[in-house]
Amino acid sequence: MNPAFHLLIAVAFLSDAQAQDVKRDIPYAEPAHERQVLDVYSPQNAKNLPVVFWIHGGGWQTGDKASVQMKPQVFMDKGFVFVSTNYRLLPPPSPPPTLGEGRVGVPSVDMATIVRDIAKSIRWVHDHIAEHGGDPNRLFIMGHSAGAQLAALICTDDRYLKAEGLSLAITKGCVPVDGDTYDVPAIIETAETRRRVHGQPQPKFGHREKFGNDPAKHRDFSAVTHVAKDKGIPPFLILYVAEHPDTSAQAQRLDNVLKDAGVPVTLFGAKETTHSRINANLGLPDDPATKALFEFLGKALKK
Repeated sequence: MNPAFHLLIAVAFLSDAQAQDVKRDIPYAEPAHERQVLDVYSPQNAKNLPVVFWIHGGGWQTGDKASVQMKPQVFMDKGFVFVSTNYRLLPPPSPPPTLGEGRVGVPSVDMATIVRDIAKSIRWVHDHIAEHGGDPNRLFIMGHSAGAQLAALICTDDRYLKAEGLSLAITKGCVPVDGDTYDVPAIIETAETRRRVHGQPQPKFGHREKFGNDPAKHRDFSAVTHVAKDKGIPPFLILYVAEHPDTSAQAQRLDNVLKDAGVPVTLFGAKETTHSRINANLGLPDDPATKALFEFLGKALKK
């Protein structure tokens, strides 16, 4: 679909938009790194509304909370408070990573740092979102690509929220969008085997390295590792690109594990789209994934 058409649709949404309150660059840690900030979008006079907590993608190395397209307005129009968070990023593979905490060879930011940032951001939302018209006990955790992995992990590995004095009980739903790392060892084996059989060089900073170059860490950062019965894991809607072999396989893998644990889960494969477009189109009135999303949210809020 033409990007200009997306812009016209977004402008149409904004022209009809209800009054809103937007607060940007709110620090969620003390002291806060420049990336430890979030934005809150609230309908005017909002009170006790459910909250969408959005985690951007970008391979854990790039991306920004401002890249939300029409999502804030669409969710506000549906009666939600919308939060978009930043988090610290992995260092680039070159030049060598900044050394941290006086330990030689230890990068200043690793995957655990990022997940802890997400948990801290959720803690801020829980403690302060009522001031912006949101209900701290009705959070929907969502994210695209790298953000999908983080959303799924934070909603299955409850250690991160527990470290912030919270529990999974505050999460009413999880919506990972087209992630390929719900099972990190599987995607590493898939990607590296594909490159090997085709005679292609392995990436210098691929999934193996990003997740710590340690099989134990690869398992620990996989949402599928932490799924268990009677753990309080919220219902899941897994959105993915139907024609993409890796994200399809990962979506189905997470779906099967959640079902085996008795966790309510809906799997939706979007057709004739791409990894970028499934995210950009969320909110369009004729978008099938958007329809599936709001059906899921409606059911979750009735429980």
